[in-house]
Amino acid sequence: MEMTSQKIKWILILCLGLTISACGQKKADIVIPETKIKTAMGKVQKTDQEWKDTLTDEEYRILRQKGTEPAWTGDLLDNKKKGVYTCAGCGNELFTDDMKFDSGTGWPSFDAEIEGGKIDKHLDKSHGMTRTEITCSRCGGHLGHLFFDGRTETQQRYCVNSASLNFEEGKKVEKKAKKQKIVLGAGCFWCVEAAFLELEGVKSVVSGYSGGTVKNPAYREVTTGRTGHAEVVEVTFDSTKISLQEILEVFFVVHDPTTPNRQGADVGTQYRSAIYYTDEGQKAIIDEVIEALNAPDVFNGGIVTEVAPLGAFYKAEDYHQNYYNQNSEQPYCKLVILPKLEKVRKAFKEKLK
Repeated sequence: MEMTSQKIKWILILCLGLTISACGQKKADIVIPETKIKTAMGKVQKTDQEWKDTLTDEEYRILRQKGTEPAWTGDLLDNKKKGVYTCAGCGNELFTDDMKFDSGTGWPSFDAEIEGGKIDKHLDKSHGMTRTEITCSRCGGHLGHLFFDGRTETQQRYCVNSASLNFEEGKKVEKKAKKQKIVLGAGCFWCVEAAFLELEGVKSVVSGYSGGTVKNPAYREVTTGRTGHAEVVEVTFDSTKISLQEILEVFFVVHDPTTPNRQGADVGTQYRSAIYYTDEGQKAIIDEVIEALNAPDVFNGGIVTEVAPLGAFYKAEDYHQNYYNQNSEQPYCKLVILPKLEKVRKAFKEKLK
């Protein structure tokens, strides 16, 4: 019975390929560009002139033009006070005082970063060298470079320009659990699973069912819409590498959260937009993100995403797991999943594995 339902789906896809493509185009028109989502969720994007008006000449040279201050000259080089080091361009919290150590190199050095994907890393082959550049994940500002010659247990040395940083004395950063789970519904779980599997810091993605009233539902039951379940993915992630905010950012880019019980050609309550959280800390972040995205001009309609505590999660049948990677030549994968993957790869290239 399950495979019969699958065959029907393939026939519909093949017969209505143009309709699906058109639907995909319509969806692309409905969803606001990723840059607006990023801005609404705290990403800082300014014109070059706006940066010049905001920063000092030295901050602009380093943060926006990838400059380097002379060794032994930075204001924060010898700072030993308790507090938090933040990005001078946007205030993003990057390092704490207990991460700082004396490397003897002439620049402020840190052996770790504040958890949550605060810093992006890029291959840098400038000046005839191969290095790892580090930039602020919120505003893209150049911070310095990461080396693996540190004198502490981590053996890491974040070599940072003082001008890239501000220091907030006495401030503390709340530590969060390293391993977290969140359950997300964003239409067909094949699409959502494929997107999150590509992200750095995501440990596992399991397709399944949640939010319904029937125990251990089968796919054929869920597709009727009568069990009350949504197709979802259980995302397990390392919060020191990717934050819940970033997980949610991808979630809201990969689907349209303004269409009730529908994603493109997939229609039914099982395709509803949903977030099932595991603790109140997650809920607070989810509420904050949705409030930001409900601001005018982010989406063309209000967000209808269901937000509820996680009840039972039921793993889907084995043939649903890692579906795109196992069936990438199938019509549905090419016509529906691949365009979403390409969108995520373009918007979050710095977060890919």
